[in-house]
Amino acid sequence: MKAINIVKYVFTIIGIGMLLGAFFAFQSTNSFLQNATETQGIVIQMLESSSSSSSDNSITYKPVVEFTDKNGEQFQFTSTVSSNPPSYSVNEKVDVIYSPDAPNKAKIKGFFSLWGLSTILGGMGLVFALIGFGIIISGIKKKKMHNHLKLHGTKVESDFQNVTLNTSIAVNGKNPFVVVSQWLNPKTSELHIFTSDNIWFDPTDFIKTEKINVLIDRDNPKKYVVDLSFLPKVAE
Repeated sequence: MKAINIVKYVFTIIGIGMLLGAFFAFQSTNSFLQNATETQGIVIQMLESSSSSSSDNSITYKPVVEFTDKNGEQFQFTSTVSSNPPSYSVNEKVDVIYSPDAPNKAKIKGFFSLWGLSTILGGMGLVFALIGFGIIISGIKKKKMHNHLKLHGTKVESDFQNVTLNTSIAVNGKNPFVVVSQWLNPKTSELHIFTSDNIWFDPTDFIKTEKINVLIDRDNPKKYVVDLSFLPKVAE
């Protein structure tokens, strides 16, 4: 289905974009630290910050910090990191890192203050990229196996059982259909249950036979492809 094809590429692109963002954020922080000076500051205020996107309109708190640079000049800055409960309290002393060229862009010396953006972007980017690449690679492997079985697979006649929904997948709230059949291996007396690829329309009315052809790997019947070439193709 086109929607799934779109999803795998969208996830991959978003993942790569986030990973690039994480890399540039890491490089920016690393460059900042190489030229930064460390001093001590004090929290003078906890600034409330409300998230309009949150369903409960929750409030978080950002520390406003005051410090004196090496020239004796005072500066204030508001941390970009907020939390609830607050991570700091008023009059609490904190370590501050600032660039002599831009003291007003100082940061609290802490892992999340310095590396939070790159960590979040990197983690989310990795998840999106892995999902996208996983779907793409899985599709390539599946297509390769199907092509191999169509050329070298052993055809068996399985008994049609039913048409059911694949509830493990949903696109726009709809589940695909699968055709289920079974075959008793005469050599091993093992019963094999075959499930077709996903079908995005109900094929029930188009199945007029009690036998469904399945191409199997003779050495490993768990590798198979259900032949649904008799079904009509959906017009695009």
